[in-house]
Amino acid sequence: MAPSSQKGIVITIPVLVLSAAAGAVFLFLLLSSFSSSSSCTCPPSSTTAATTAVSGGSVEEKVLDRRISPSRDDIEWIKDQIRANGLHMQDNVLRKGINPRTRAQQLEDLNNFKGISHYEGSSGNNHTALPCPGELLVEEHHSNYGEPWAGGRDVFEFLAESAHLTSNSRVLEIGCGTLRVGLHFIRYLKPEHFYCLERDELSLMAAFRYELPSQGLLHKRPLIVRGEDMDFTKFGSDVVYDLIYASAVFLHMPDKLVWVGLERLANRLKPYDGRIFVSHNIKFCSRLGEDECTKRLTSLGLEYLGKHTHDSLLFNHYEIWFEFRRSKA
Repeated sequence: MAPSSQKGIVITIPVLVLSAAAGAVFLFLLLSSFSSSSSCTCPPSSTTAATTAVSGGSVEEKVLDRRISPSRDDIEWIKDQIRANGLHMQDNVLRKGINPRTRAQQLEDLNNFKGISHYEGSSGNNHTALPCPGELLVEEHHSNYGEPWAGGRDVFEFLAESAHLTSNSRVLEIGCGTLRVGLHFIRYLKPEHFYCLERDELSLMAAFRYELPSQGLLHKRPLIVRGEDMDFTKFGSDVVYDLIYASAVFLHMPDKLVWVGLERLANRLKPYDGRIFVSHNIKFCSRLGEDECTKRLTSLGLEYLGKHTHDSLLFNHYEIWFEFRRSKA
């Protein structure tokens, strides 16, 4: 008989390597299971990350440090799109599908022809939930300002970023007009967080009957009140504002009335962090002389912080703003 061959187990080097790797993975998982029971108190890696907050059973996404004004990349993107499409500014003349009209011509067409498709007779009033005057529909009120309507966005960006506003802030505009600036605040803020005192009836009609409905902002319920003489009582006595501003308003008012307004609002401004911004000039203060002006501001608990300029995004224009804060609680 032939001698039987000796049998044994042969372990190759690759098998040893794989076994060692499997053991390392098992050890790692075992250690991880022990450490997972301890809570992690590490801060988020980035302040710009989106966080989730649960309130009243609903989940709300909150984005921290959200930028308001366009970034340099935004501007370059617009320029790239214009270049990529080969666009150049052309004369706005009659061409296929385009019939340029002035606002006066638009209003005349609207009054005479009511548009291509419309209801006739008594049924003409049955299909529109909120009939709007033709003068507002053709946006004549957009020409009520000394500069383009688009400048309202510039003002919003400057003020919102300077005052470090969030959607939960409360903002009061003294003289909001037709909401050239206010629309942007209303859109940005939570419902019922924008307040305005305005005296001009036509401006208020434009705000309520055209701007808010056409911009889809009726659900924001801004508190806009017709009034003058710096009477803010209709807004309630417990409101604390993060920002109070007056754009080209104080220069049209008697100095005495401006001081009445500041006296009534000083205690409604959030201490230290709240801001008051006044555009163009502060002659109501400078006419008193520097020492007297400072003394009067101090008596109201207010402090003058300085003068700023802000450039427009769309046209050759800058605005001058004067900044104040409440210096004591």
